[in-house]
Amino acid sequence: MKKVYFACSIRGGRDDAEWYGELVGIAKKYSEVLTEIFADKKLTADGMQKPTGEIWSNDIKWIGQADAIIAEVTNPSLGVGYEINAAEKMGKPVLCLFRPENGRKLSAMISGSPGTSVFEYTDLATAEHAIATFMSNVRVHQLA
Repeated sequence: MKKVYFACSIRGGRDDAEWYGELVGIAKKYSEVLTEIFADKKLTADGMQKPTGEIWSNDIKWIGQADAIIAEVTNPSLGVGYEINAAEKMGKPVLCLFRPENGRKLSAMISGSPGTSVFEYTDLATAEHAIATFMSNVRVHQLA
C-alpha cells in the first residue's frame, strides 16, 4: 500500500483542523497516512508534547518512509514549508492543497516550486478529485 505523509499547520495555527481531518479521511482511501495524528482535532497549536529534536527526527523519518507528501497549505506554516522542501530533496512527489478564500495568497516559494503540484480547492469533492488523481501517479517506494 502507498504511504503518505500528510502535512498541515500545527504551531502555525489550528483554524483549519476540521479540513485536515476530512482531507486525511480522503487520503486514507488511497494510501496509508503516516501522520494521521496531525489532523486530530484535539491537537492544539502547542503541538506534540515532545522535545523539538525528537519531533524533527520523527517527521524526517516519516517523510523518508512516505511515497508522497500531501500538504494542506492554506494556513501559512514554517514547518510545512520545511517539510515540503525536505520531501523535494528526497525526490518525493508533493501535492499542496490550497483554498484561495478571504484574499489568501499562497507563498511564491510553494506555488513556484517545480517539484510541487499545487491544487486550489473550495470543497471536499474537488480536493478528493485532486488527491485521487495525484495518488494514481504515485509509485510505491522500493527500498534498495
